[in-house]
Amino acid sequence: MSSSSQDIPFWYQRALDVPSTEGRVDVEGASVRYHVWGDEGRPGVVLIHGSNAHLEWWRFAAPFLADQFRVAALDLSGNGDSGWREKYTGELFAREVWAVCEAARLGPKPVVVGHSFGGFVALETAHHFSHDMTALVLMDFTVAPPEQYLEWGLRAEREGVQAKRKLRTYATREEILARFRFIPEQPSVHPLVLRHMAEAGIRAVDGGFTWKFDPSLFDYLEMGVDQAQKFAALKCRSAVMLGEKSTDEGALFGGYMAQISGGHLPIITIPGAYHHLMFDEPMAVSMSLKALMLQWLAEDNRPALRAALNKSLEKAYG
Repeated sequence: MSSSSQDIPFWYQRALDVPSTEGRVDVEGASVRYHVWGDEGRPGVVLIHGSNAHLEWWRFAAPFLADQFRVAALDLSGNGDSGWREKYTGELFAREVWAVCEAARLGPKPVVVGHSFGGFVALETAHHFSHDMTALVLMDFTVAPPEQYLEWGLRAEREGVQAKRKLRTYATREEILARFRFIPEQPSVHPLVLRHMAEAGIRAVDGGFTWKFDPSLFDYLEMGVDQAQKFAALKCRSAVMLGEKSTDEGALFGGYMAQISGGHLPIITIPGAYHHLMFDEPMAVSMSLKALMLQWLAEDNRPALRAALNKSLEKAYG
């Protein structure tokens, strides 16, 4: 995973140089870890990673939002350095996200962004808290027509998998790092970014190293056939961001979402990006997301903007 200085993207070190502050909040018996970028008092946004991932998935996008927003990213329970549960539910995940919004002091009406499985969690958060949100952004996650919906969860029942399975232990750090893969795999991740994500997703145990995620997370979790219904009932703004070259099965229904919204839903496709678009094309993702959020802020603050402009005109011209 070596790389010469000539081919390291400019955003790599710039993102790592932007400091973040770590925090934790207890949510119904699970300790939930989060990081925060940006000053308190700025408009808030919370970023939610996908399955078998962690908050570092956002390390190369969050800093480029933090000049104008207060940004939080969390490890969902069962992932990263957060605690594990006996069973997981969409509502519990939503409460985790909202608890982080409050603990990280994101202010009133944050924007909630979720990637892949995190899109499901973001949708659940909006289902329970959309009255208190500015907007929901689904990133490479779409809701399917009910007749085409495929349940990701309930694996213990659907697939007969053994509950409470244990993760494999690898003898050395380099052995487990060599086994790290993205699902679905993609060709465009920089080797240094790949290494960063892999190192943040492993932990030392007796006998070697293993992954941080809970392999039983999907055993009893029901994601639900009613996702399209929940999306249609939201009381906040929404948008979708997709990778042009994504092959993830959860991101295939952008056309359906455009149809049920009468073509009015903002759907942004990032050219050349694959499923893991936030570190595949972090500049395009960050700037597109920032433009969306600034526009929503401008709409909400239009009376104040008009008043400020009128005051400036009166001062300048009498």
